[in-house]
Amino acid sequence: MPRELETIGFIGLGHMGKPMARNLLKAGYPLVAHNRSRAPVDELAREGAQPAYSPREVAERSTVVITMLPDGPDVSQVVEGRDGIIEAARRGLALVDMSTILPRTSLEIATHLREHGIAMLDAPVSGGPQGAEAGTLAIMVGGPRETFDQCRPILGAMGKAVVYMGDNGQGVMAKLCNQVACVLNLLGVSETLALARRANLDPGRLLEALRAGAASSWMLVNQGPKMIARDFAPGFLIRLQQKDLRLVMSAAEELGLPLPGTALVQQLFRALEASGEGELGTQALIKAIERLGAMPEAPD
Repeated sequence: MPRELETIGFIGLGHMGKPMARNLLKAGYPLVAHNRSRAPVDELAREGAQPAYSPREVAERSTVVITMLPDGPDVSQVVEGRDGIIEAARRGLALVDMSTILPRTSLEIATHLREHGIAMLDAPVSGGPQGAEAGTLAIMVGGPRETFDQCRPILGAMGKAVVYMGDNGQGVMAKLCNQVACVLNLLGVSETLALARRANLDPGRLLEALRAGAASSWMLVNQGPKMIARDFAPGFLIRLQQKDLRLVMSAAEELGLPLPGTALVQQLFRALEASGEGELGTQALIKAIERLGAMPEAPD
């Protein structure tokens, strides 16, 4: 049981948000839930959550509000729009935004909330729907240290690695760094398996060998077998990865930093989107490499 049974508000019950909210219920926290569509709210209500009909209502009935939303404009609307969280402003209320958005946008929202007595953490996650369901997410947190200390047990109910990164905006900046590492690793696995296919190597045996050495990685172990099996069902959609990469490239431009490898992966994903494959999982990146090599399409 948590040390303090704070009432948690949760806004955004998608593929990630719903299992994260469910883990808070399992940990014993009273939960107030809101989502744009009602089905996931009703589902969690049957499991013990209290339904709410606006972000403002969530904030009025909670001590800590968590948002898990697609992009910066969605967070801004939920926080600052009509019937938004800010309309329920009171000192002591905390917002934990677990969305992946621009650091600049997160900092602007945090500054506005602070003027109304609301502390904010940016706390994006890595680990995908599987990690959300298992409660094993990596959570990167920026914001006031005292608010982090207050919310640490709550975050611990959703993740196994909760790391304080610094001031507001630093959590989402860490997530963008995470995405750079992920897509470049994914590119490496895609090129490796495309080369193996062209050279008529047994891909299963190759994976067995690589797993035991320095080339092993999460992407190799988890996405490699899917590439071999031509299983492109989404864990993380290409379309959503492209949203994150747009944020990465925007942040890098503001910082004056070239990211040539990341830009290449973004363009390869764009080619897949142009072929109508933006709803596939990111492991479909191997298709773009194979097509560059004029390799015949393998059966999916």
